[in-house]
Amino acid sequence: MGTFQGAGYLSGQLSSFLAQDHDNWSLVVSDDGSTDATPDVVREFARAHPNRDIRLVQGPGQGASANYLSLLAQDALWRDLPDDGCIAFSDQDDVWMAERLARAIEALGQGADIYASRTLLTDADLIPRGASRQHPYPPAFGNALVQNVLAGNTLVLGPVAGALLRRTAARALNAGVPHHDWWVYLLGTGAGLHIVNDSRPGLYYRQHGGNLLGANRGLGKAWSRFAMIWEGHFGDWIAHNLSALQAVDEELTPENRACLSAFQAWLEGERRGLLGGGLDRTGAWRQSKAGQIMLRAAASAGRL
Repeated sequence: MGTFQGAGYLSGQLSSFLAQDHDNWSLVVSDDGSTDATPDVVREFARAHPNRDIRLVQGPGQGASANYLSLLAQDALWRDLPDDGCIAFSDQDDVWMAERLARAIEALGQGADIYASRTLLTDADLIPRGASRQHPYPPAFGNALVQNVLAGNTLVLGPVAGALLRRTAARALNAGVPHHDWWVYLLGTGAGLHIVNDSRPGLYYRQHGGNLLGANRGLGKAWSRFAMIWEGHFGDWIAHNLSALQAVDEELTPENRACLSAFQAWLEGERRGLLGGGLDRTGAWRQSKAGQIMLRAAASAGRL
């Protein structure tokens, strides 16, 4: 779990861990410099459950993505984890459904390397507002190059995926990867791992004024995504992702290394005004027609 100034909702999330059908878990919390009561809430939770392995470590103070990636690179996360152990990511302000871990463990036991799911969106008081978006196409590296479809607060990594993230976390951190869940999607698909994106919600995703990003649903969010692309933020994110992928290209399948090279060549040509199209030939694509049109328009306007 990564935390920062999360004392207001943290107790509800911690309580939902205790209610899990799958009861064999430990907890490592990386706090990224909270000045509120967040560390105290974690310490009190650990004191109240002395038979649990619950640890609090200090994050790097560089934002949410760096907090998770630095934790993945630390021995504290992996100490005492059995060879077949799994890593579940958690936000500080959600509430897990009782079957969340059990459902993920079942999928991993049936051959998945990475598990994710939809979420049930709620307001700040946990009143449901509807399920998160269900993407029409399965995970793929070409999609991961320009879009993340895995909700980071639902991710559970099996042993193979966990080892892969552990090997590469430091290099992703050094490259300034902007979103840890997007990195999991890029690396998992790039390495040819089996990813399950469950259509059933596994947790209550609390929407409130303090959400770092929040759910991608509705016209307002669509406009926000377009604004991020048009203002160049999206292009910056892709640049950091590509830098990280180059640093770990030995982890990619030959097919996906070729896809990465084609996309990089196209992107460089677009930035120099040389290619004038050709996105489809790179193998990069978004899940919706509107998203693909938006991507092409941004590239043509030099916004990538």
